[in-house]
Amino acid sequence: QVQLVESGGGLVQAGGSLRLSCVASGIIFSDNVMGWYRQAPGQRRELVARITRSYNTNYADSLKGRFTISRDNAKNTVYLQMNSLKPEDTAVYYCAKGWGPDYWGQGTQVTVSS
Repeated sequence: QVQLVESGGGLVQAGGSLRLSCVASGIIFSDNVMGWYRQAPGQRRELVARITRSYNTNYADSLKGRFTISRDNAKNTVYLQMNSLKPEDTAVYYCAKGWGPDYWGQGTQVTVSS
């Protein structure tokens, strides 16, 4: 079955950095669009970034320049490098497969303190 397992979340001070990882299994990873989404308390889940199988990327406009998505097909892993973090980046971050998406990870909490 499809599994997406995120890691790398935690507590960081404003201005700091974190790198999230998501390991996928049960899929042909290299064939799939992968994405990161986030959901803050009381907010809708929103797209953070996506990367296609051709390594094309797109980002939420508000995050361009601070966040970078990448993938390592040999490791079935997609990453999200987050720099210059702000308190408003506090959320649960989810890895997801597909344009829909059609599968989600369990999420990893990112908390940015001011």
